[in-house]
Amino acid sequence: MSVLLDKFKEVLKVVSPVVVLVVILSFTLTPLPTPLLIRFLVGALAIVIGLAILLFGIELGITPFGNHLGTTFLKSNKLWFVIIVGFALGFFVNIAEPDLHVLAGQIDGVTNGYIPLFLCLVVVSIGTGAMLVLGIVRIIKKLPLNIVLIICYGVIAALALFSSADMLAIGFDSSGATTGALTVPLVLALAIGVAAMKRDSRSSEEDSFGLIGIMSVGAILGILLLNFFMRTEGITGILDSHVADTDSLLGPLVAEIPVVALESLIALIPMVVILFLFQKLSFKLQKRAFGKMLLGFVYTYVGLVIFLVGVHGGFMSVGNLIGQGLAQYDNKAVLVGFGFLIGMLVILTEPAVHILTQQIEEVTSGYIKRTTVLAALCIGVAVAVGLSMLRIAVPGIQLWHYILPGYALALGLTFFVPKLFVGIAFDSGGVASGPMTATFVLALAQGASNAIETSNILTDSFGVIAMVAMVPLIALQILGLIYKLKSKKEEV
Repeated sequence: MSVLLDKFKEVLKVVSPVVVLVVILSFTLTPLPTPLLIRFLVGALAIVIGLAILLFGIELGITPFGNHLGTTFLKSNKLWFVIIVGFALGFFVNIAEPDLHVLAGQIDGVTNGYIPLFLCLVVVSIGTGAMLVLGIVRIIKKLPLNIVLIICYGVIAALALFSSADMLAIGFDSSGATTGALTVPLVLALAIGVAAMKRDSRSSEEDSFGLIGIMSVGAILGILLLNFFMRTEGITGILDSHVADTDSLLGPLVAEIPVVALESLIALIPMVVILFLFQKLSFKLQKRAFGKMLLGFVYTYVGLVIFLVGVHGGFMSVGNLIGQGLAQYDNKAVLVGFGFLIGMLVILTEPAVHILTQQIEEVTSGYIKRTTVLAALCIGVAVAVGLSMLRIAVPGIQLWHYILPGYALALGLTFFVPKLFVGIAFDSGGVASGPMTATFVLALAQGASNAIETSNILTDSFGVIAMVAMVPLIALQILGLIYKLKSKKEEV
């Protein structure tokens, strides 16, 4: 209970700045209906409780599961085994990822069911499963991370030439949403487990990061390939406001419970099956250790349900209304400035960011401080959200105007930055775009886009997660250059 209470305090500390900011805005720039504000506060409490339980369950069950799988992969020394199990693991962990559920639900709603939630989940999960296999093979075969990433993004650039602007935005958003609170600890533990089996300690340290960055590429590839079969030209997008319009205080929250409970159960069952299968064939843990891991999965399920109920029951509706309210001011600097501020706050609320920064400090034996990484991420994400609001406010600015030079710079830096920082940067890009980005920030962008006549919700609001995932790639590699120059000075 003491560990769970610590998780609750940790999550409360990082979520409260966003809640305080929303309350201040509701009494100043963007007044909110009283029932919706109360629902938001209840939903925020559910998010805090849900994330605390979820993180506790992940620490208890998901992370040890990933570590054991990592060592099993390397010990097997069979490529077919890595391909089959790696794909299944990548597929099912993404099917269960709460961030992806939130994004897929928003895509379903905005496209009025043209791109259904289940189809989005399956397509993205197939892509991430395939790329997770590639990432594991890269570690085992000692392939250079930057070369693998350049090839992957080269394929994406080729597919983008034949893709619509809205599907490009959805693809890059899906890339960020695949790496949330559930996926990140499992994949990080998997990468560390595989890399730790290497005899070369330096190589082991470098290969502990980068798997998340490679895996998230699969989401983009999946959506861009889907675009060949589903064309979205002519769809302008609609904003569902039924939750915001109702005067019921807790009705929308209660209505979500059975739906979310069933979806989360279906999503997690395959991972539990894989756990039992590997316990029988490979892990062979003692009953107490296995029972503890299994209990972690139970906590993960409970936390996932509570979190998603809080998200869907009013949290996103508040983001929509605040976005609409800020966009209605004649001075669009208000919208852009608020985007910068919320970006800086939101990155501190992402649970996966804290998991990654802790792993970075531990793997590098304290050489790279987590506070330094957090500071770089805060600046990067603040710029990303601010630029996203600018794209919505100013007609003519398209997502590729940011993405093309941004990724070109990020990939170019990989040749000058220490290999360790390349892996850290591309992993950070994925984890920066977690549950708070997929819920509040995307909802904010949709509300702002809905209020501006020259903006298309489908084309302009989607892409904000992509920006949040991209800018840290540059920010963290610049940090790597600073460390490189610093170490050279120390040697002199």
